[in-house]
Amino acid sequence: MTPQVAATVRAVAVPARARKTTAKPLLDPESRAWLRALQSDGGEREEAVERLHELLLKAARFEVRRRSALMPHLRGDSVDEIAEESASDAIVSVLAKLDDFRGESRFTTWAYKFGILEAAVKLRRRAWQGREIPIEPELWSLEPDTHLAPDAQAAQSELLEEVRRGIEQALTPHQRRVLVAVALNDVPIDVLAERLGSNRNALYKTLHDARAKLRAHLAEHGLADRLAVEGGTS
Repeated sequence: MTPQVAATVRAVAVPARARKTTAKPLLDPESRAWLRALQSDGGEREEAVERLHELLLKAARFEVRRRSALMPHLRGDSVDEIAEESASDAIVSVLAKLDDFRGESRFTTWAYKFGILEAAVKLRRRAWQGREIPIEPELWSLEPDTHLAPDAQAAQSELLEEVRRGIEQALTPHQRRVLVAVALNDVPIDVLAERLGSNRNALYKTLHDARAKLRAHLAEHGLADRLAVEGGTS
């Protein structure tokens, strides 16, 4: 077992009496074997975590290589580093969520997705590293589609102008900051959470509340039905 994996095992280790070791009857034999080994003690668990690390590293490398084609600034060492970090973080997530596994897919398929997710998150963060996050009012705009017919373009301009007023008047500064960054400027929510010292769940709640306030504002001005047709902020 590598030092990195061993450290991960220690970080997520819990007393044996706190683990649920009862096999789930509807799981396939391979998945039951994975759970039994990962919830055991000593060498059997260490060997299972080592195999899990190999699986998650494979997943992370696949995702990093797939996405790195669009990130030419990433070099070989950076790609390997991101994959290793992603696999280690994915192990922590998988081991912490073993009791959430319901057997709707094979265990390896379920676990593999954690490696993909961690790699995707780290690459999004790397892509925004050192970049300014556009969240201030002067850094965003709402422009109508110029390819629409004149009457449709005028209607859309009216809607967008009211959306702008709603963002500026109905939302709190924090709600406005989150909505503008995520919904209008495509800032990944995990990147924004890191910059604001928050977390994904808190920002999702903020985003939900902001959209609800914005819809209410538009409803007050008789534009809720038009918003549903445009699909703008729903």
